[in-house]
Amino acid sequence: MTLPHSPGSAGEPQASQTVQVHRLEHKHEEEQKEEREHSLRMGSSVQRRTYRSSEEEQQFSPEDYALAAALALTASSELSWEAKLRRQTTRVELEERGQKRIGFGNDLERMEMAFLRTQRLLRQRRDWKALRQRTEQKVLEAKELIELCSGRGPWFWIPLRSHAVWEYTTVLLTCTIQGSFPFQVTWYKDDIQIDPRLFPAGKYRITNNYGLLTLEIRRCTVEDSATYTVLVKNAFGQASSFAKVLIRTYLGKDAGFDSEIFKRSMFGPTVEFTSVLKPIFAQEKEPFSLTCLFSDDVLEAEERIQWFRDGRLLRSSTRRQILYADRQASVKVSCAYKEDEGFYTIRVSSPFGPQEQSAYVFIRDAAAEKPGAPGSPLNVRCLNVHRDCLTLTWVPPSDTRGSTITGYSIELCQGDSEEWVPCLKTPGGTCRCPIQGLIEGQSYRFRVRAISKAGTSLPSKASAAVVMGDYDTVQKKTEIPFDLGRKITISKNDFEDAVTIPSAPTNVHASEIRDTYAVLSWEEPHPRGRAPLTYTLEKSVIGSGTWEAISSETPIKSPRFALLDLEKGKSYVFRVRALNQYGMSDPSEPSEPITLKGKPATLPPPAQVQSFRNTQTSVSLTWEPVDGGSELLGYYIYSREAGASEWQTVNNKPIQDTKFTVPGLRTGKEYEFCIRSVSEAGVGESSAVTQPIRVKQALATPSAPYDFALLNCGKNEMVIGWKPPKRRGGGKILGYYVDQHDSEELDWHPVSHQPNPSRVCKVTNLHEGHFYEFRARAMNWAGIGELSAPSSLFECKEWTMPEPGPPYDVRASEIQATSVMLQWEPPLYIGAGPVTGYRVSFQEIGSEEWKPVTPDATSDTHLRVSDLQPGKQYMFRVQAMNSAGLGQPSVPTDPVLLEDKPDAHEIEVGVDEEGQIYLAFEAPEAPDFPEFQWSKDYKGPPDPQRVEVKDEINKSKVILKEPDLQDLGVYSVVVTDADEDTSASHTLTEEELNKLKKLSHEIRNPVIKLISGWNVDILEQGEVRLWLEVEKLSPAAELHLIFNEKEIFSSPNRKINFDREKGLVEVIIQQLSEDDKGSYTAQLQDGKAKNQITLALVDDDFDKLLRKADAKRRDWKRKQGPYFQDPLTWKVTEDCQVLLTCKVTNTKKETRFQWLFQKKEAPRGQYSPQTGDGSLCIEEFSKEDQGLYRAVVSDERGEDDTVLDLTGEALDAVLTELGRISALSATPLKIQGTEEGIRLFSKVKYYNVDYMKTAWFHKDKRLESGDRVRAGTTLDEIWLHILDPKDSDKGKYTLEITAGKEVCQLSADLSGQAFDDALAEHQRLKALAVIEKNRAKVVRGLPDVATIMEDKTLCLTCVISGDPSPEISWLKNDQPVSFLDRYHMEVKGTEVTITIDKVTSEDSGRYGIFVKNKYGSETGQVTISVFKHGEEPKELKK
Repeated sequence: MTLPHSPGSAGEPQASQTVQVHRLEHKHEEEQKEEREHSLRMGSSVQRRTYRSSEEEQQFSPEDYALAAALALTASSELSWEAKLRRQTTRVELEERGQKRIGFGNDLERMEMAFLRTQRLLRQRRDWKALRQRTEQKVLEAKELIELCSGRGPWFWIPLRSHAVWEYTTVLLTCTIQGSFPFQVTWYKDDIQIDPRLFPAGKYRITNNYGLLTLEIRRCTVEDSATYTVLVKNAFGQASSFAKVLIRTYLGKDAGFDSEIFKRSMFGPTVEFTSVLKPIFAQEKEPFSLTCLFSDDVLEAEERIQWFRDGRLLRSSTRRQILYADRQASVKVSCAYKEDEGFYTIRVSSPFGPQEQSAYVFIRDAAAEKPGAPGSPLNVRCLNVHRDCLTLTWVPPSDTRGSTITGYSIELCQGDSEEWVPCLKTPGGTCRCPIQGLIEGQSYRFRVRAISKAGTSLPSKASAAVVMGDYDTVQKKTEIPFDLGRKITISKNDFEDAVTIPSAPTNVHASEIRDTYAVLSWEEPHPRGRAPLTYTLEKSVIGSGTWEAISSETPIKSPRFALLDLEKGKSYVFRVRALNQYGMSDPSEPSEPITLKGKPATLPPPAQVQSFRNTQTSVSLTWEPVDGGSELLGYYIYSREAGASEWQTVNNKPIQDTKFTVPGLRTGKEYEFCIRSVSEAGVGESSAVTQPIRVKQALATPSAPYDFALLNCGKNEMVIGWKPPKRRGGGKILGYYVDQHDSEELDWHPVSHQPNPSRVCKVTNLHEGHFYEFRARAMNWAGIGELSAPSSLFECKEWTMPEPGPPYDVRASEIQATSVMLQWEPPLYIGAGPVTGYRVSFQEIGSEEWKPVTPDATSDTHLRVSDLQPGKQYMFRVQAMNSAGLGQPSVPTDPVLLEDKPDAHEIEVGVDEEGQIYLAFEAPEAPDFPEFQWSKDYKGPPDPQRVEVKDEINKSKVILKEPDLQDLGVYSVVVTDADEDTSASHTLTEEELNKLKKLSHEIRNPVIKLISGWNVDILEQGEVRLWLEVEKLSPAAELHLIFNEKEIFSSPNRKINFDREKGLVEVIIQQLSEDDKGSYTAQLQDGKAKNQITLALVDDDFDKLLRKADAKRRDWKRKQGPYFQDPLTWKVTEDCQVLLTCKVTNTKKETRFQWLFQKKEAPRGQYSPQTGDGSLCIEEFSKEDQGLYRAVVSDERGEDDTVLDLTGEALDAVLTELGRISALSATPLKIQGTEEGIRLFSKVKYYNVDYMKTAWFHKDKRLESGDRVRAGTTLDEIWLHILDPKDSDKGKYTLEITAGKEVCQLSADLSGQAFDDALAEHQRLKALAVIEKNRAKVVRGLPDVATIMEDKTLCLTCVISGDPSPEISWLKNDQPVSFLDRYHMEVKGTEVTITIDKVTSEDSGRYGIFVKNKYGSETGQVTISVFKHGEEPKELKK
């Protein structure tokens, strides 16, 4: 048999056949059981009734009534959870049973169920008439019971109970009395009647509330330990009850369950926070620390203190230390990264629950290596780690510094080498990239840099080290436990078949597809064999029909591979082959077509970004979450001051929540915010900018008022006062709701239904002799605040004492490190006489003694208390005094901590734009709609007839209407409704007031500021420009120019310009003449500001200006043609040449340049038309070169010249400069041996005897020319000749050259080797001179060529010398000449003559005379050419 199933269960796994049979048997048994019960219920209607009528109602006993009342209450209330559960179970069973039967189609069962439901409704029918009769009977019986009890004496239904309490707590004794009213109640303490009027107000409080008697004993002491009895009487008798009250003294930490020893033994030491964690703003790569202070030493509670960041427990590491010392716990980070940003929480466990404090740590970007480069990425993680590949992800930086990120650079480091190597660059802004080609078993770390057009960012924090390996091997292993804790590990590889060639891989698919790559994954072949596997991949473009192998630099060992070289727009299919040492498998089935996706889009910005006020320095933000799924990495928040253009990053680590509090803002400033979504695709677009929000305290209801005091009391009225709430809620206190309570009554009653505007309230319609207590609630714009604690009991009894009542509203302001200003209000009750003074006392926190501030009383209602100790806390109180003595003290002030606030604001004194003297006070931290209370000399507001008060947002200003000596004094201001003291004062002195009045006069009667007075310029064409400059003027400024007491305007010859933007006034006179002589006055007016500036052009000043203008005009006309830009000038070059130069401009091709000297053209002058430079170089300048030099340039447009006069002083200057440069050019002294002696000389480039003087010194003694020493100069040399040198000539020789003011000294040491060398050279040259003098030589006479005609006689004569006389011989063509026939030689002294008679052509040739003696020889040569008759020799033809 097969059970039917619903169609909706198709595809789901079915139960087994055994389970189906078991369910069928169980259902059959239930059906039989229900049939038996139904037959029993329906078998006989006589034996069983379904319900009873009213006539058959049974009689009930009182116990039955009580049971019925309880059942009625139970029925009217909600059913118990057991009954609900039972009813729900029954309903579910019936529904399931009906559903089970539907499948069988049992219509009879459905009819039976309908019958049972109808029967159940009939049973629930009620006889309402019988029920009403029973209720009336019960009421009648209750009335009879009350009448029976009304005549009884009192008896205690609940008697008093004894109490044991700690000292200074409150005891409430309570009992319940029954009997006939009224009762007379009397309380006793140790049998002594208690009269509350005989004890301090509020000590005892007795109430009688309809039989509920209470005695309240407040602030119990040990003296209150006693037996307390209550005696109750009425007309029928009396009754009493007693109880013992034991008051114990609290011993603090020394004993009891509150002792420190007990707590330490049970829970360990208890520590509490004494400081508040504040936000930290640190910078990347720099250290920061977070410290929290505690009430006790934390060393013993160290294990119960935990630090968290974003909910994750922190532990100490190499970069982070968690320290516990004395009473503080801290987290110190030595090198901060963006990953360290987040919410830091410190949690302390205690018996009453954990205590926590949190603060956000912000990590700012470090300065980039190149300005404008983006911030560094963060959260670099390694995913999908395999044997040789992994996937790297990171989070983009929040601050791109205005330049879009174009890509990322990835660097890796192997092991602990700390050597970072670039491995990949990813284009675009995607923050995900696969890394391949890694080595199995090797450890790697990665870091990322962001790239933009501006540069590359700093590297991110390195990722955690990962070891490459097959992480699937863990899943392939199975552990089988056995034998009490032992395990057997079985690997899947152990069951692999012993195959050689593996089968093909399966399930080839793209596990990840991006815009630049796709990751291909597959499953290992099965069976794969036990040999290690590698893989090869093949790809095919759809439609190509060919397969192409995919190359890889390293073998592919993992079943995963990133495809980085795919082309966009093409579809690919892939297949994989497995390889091992035995061979390659068949290819796998092709994958589905794979196409690269488009560039991933960034997530949209969040919507509904809203900002809310939070504190004085923070703003809360909320926004709607972005539906980004797992792609959303968080949000970046940006802020800026309203009106600014540049956004500032708030967080550098994405926020996961949809709310955040931005701290560190400037109080009172307006800010705008926007948010961006962060994903792997990058940082998205900005959200809509929030409305500007002012940084202020968030509005909240105020806290409770406190410290109520009775200020005055009459017979039936009281005046009470109190202190304002410590927390005003960021808004103005609008009033107070005051309640009163009579100690003899139960309920509290409002004093008035309208709020009381001040902190002093007059309560009327009271009962004399009654004790009253009060409470109040403050109200601001946010609503009604907390209810205060009840005040002490005040007795309504008219004050008649002669002393004055207490002063009130004692307030401290202007708190500084050593002083504080106290102010108070005089007492409302003055006693027997007027108040004559006040005595101010102070108490240091921790001391019980009140000390007077001053020995004498003060008559004012203010006092500045000075000479206090910085850093201490004090309380102050005031007592009024009159002729009867000191009155009641005021309520002490709250503890005042004396310190200088670094951000305290002072009163600003100055003069506004309208010239009004003001005193202003700004309080950015003030609440909304603050009230500034000004006072003068602390005696009340300033006189409104003398001052005007103007209030702005967070600023108030007091303006002095008519400043006078009456306005001198101390001006103070207090901001009301501020949580902290916001006050200041300023003493206006006479000296300061005079300065302010002077400045006010200048502003009210302004003078246009003069930047530059009248100036006179001559323009290029000879125009005269008169101008002056003042400050920038408005467009409505006016100018009146007066010339010789008459206003002038622009004319053709006189142009007037007035530039208001630049404040420039100018008058341009085209051609200055005598008519323009006189005074010029410029009258300026700009609104109220005026000024008048005068210029006088008369007498010599005007004449000089006229001459300069005419010269300028002529010069301009000259420059219309070619002209000399630079006139003739001279200079001496380093080569001691005089160079004359000039420069011509405005030339053209036809321009002619000419150099003249002494009115004659100088051909040595040069001119370059390209540059316009002219130059004349005089190489050896002397007095012969003096004269007038002139350069002339001309063309058809005109002519210009320049003249240089080199005579007189100019000539002396040239020669002096020549001498100076020549002296500077002198070379070091050289020593030279000559045939006459030793010569010392220095080379110069030029020497002029008239302008250069020389002097020689030997051993610092001046030398004069003589027989043995000669000194001289040439144009380029200065020398000293020592003839016939001796040893006495040795020593230092100095040459001193003087040229004008220039003196140059040159020295040489003629001694030692220098002297020896020079002497040897002298002797050598001297010997050579002797030889040269006596050597045989031909002195003169022979020509080079001699031409003669045939048959003529040739006679050649020459002079010879030599000692002894030389030997003479003639040579013809290097052959000796025989003197025969026609050749004759004649020697007469030193003359030698050769004669050739009747020369012929054979006589032509080269002839030479050779002379020789013992000192040498020499040959003189001549060439003889013989020509025939009628011929012209070649030499004559030339």
